[in-house]
Amino acid sequence: MGRHLLFSCFRILLCLTSFVFVARADKGFEPIFDGKSLAGWHAFPPESSVDWSVVNGIIRGKGSAKRQSYLVWRDENLGDFELKFSYRIPGRVNTGVSIRMRPDTTGKRAFESYHADIGHVGIGPQILGAWDFHFATRKEYPCKRGTSLVIETDGSFTTEPIEDCLTLEDIHPQQWNEAHVIAQGNYFRFFINGKLSSEFTDNSPDYFTQGTIGLQIHDPGMSVEFRDVRLKRL
Repeated sequence: MGRHLLFSCFRILLCLTSFVFVARADKGFEPIFDGKSLAGWHAFPPESSVDWSVVNGIIRGKGSAKRQSYLVWRDENLGDFELKFSYRIPGRVNTGVSIRMRPDTTGKRAFESYHADIGHVGIGPQILGAWDFHFATRKEYPCKRGTSLVIETDGSFTTEPIEDCLTLEDIHPQQWNEAHVIAQGNYFRFFINGKLSSEFTDNSPDYFTQGTIGLQIHDPGMSVEFRDVRLKRL
């Protein structure tokens, strides 16, 4: 009985420790999705509003036409922040979250942004866990999963591999995965399931200092789900 009681106390202590750790990790984060509606969000382009819905506490995106569609957060002046969310991909998908989004005045695309790419397992390291660059006039750079990229002031760049980075074995196919994006000054990091996937430093004098957040539908017919979307301003 004594051993059983000791084991039970140990389990309780372990649960309490885990609870404290999670609480500390989430300190300062506020939900920006209420689990019931898309209040505070809008679809772009406006006609793509049919692509976005809330079902059982989940944001569901489903491409209905040949276009890229974004679900855009209302705050257009986000600077430094951390973003956490869960995502689930039921099929073959190219999606992600754009940050520091701003309107593209050249007309090349709807928005300029830095884009944390997500896709199904098998889509390739240039998408799943990678950074993409949606620039209008600047050169775009390769930052695949497992890469640390530095963009220099003159437009040149260097890359090196990340030690102990995210691997495909860390991804849960067709199940919920946890994403964490950190934008701090000109330094950007992208984690999935607690593992650093890719990062970059943008030393260009034209780096994006602020903008909004947008969840993406990339292709017609695809579907993706998001939940527990939380923001921490730094």
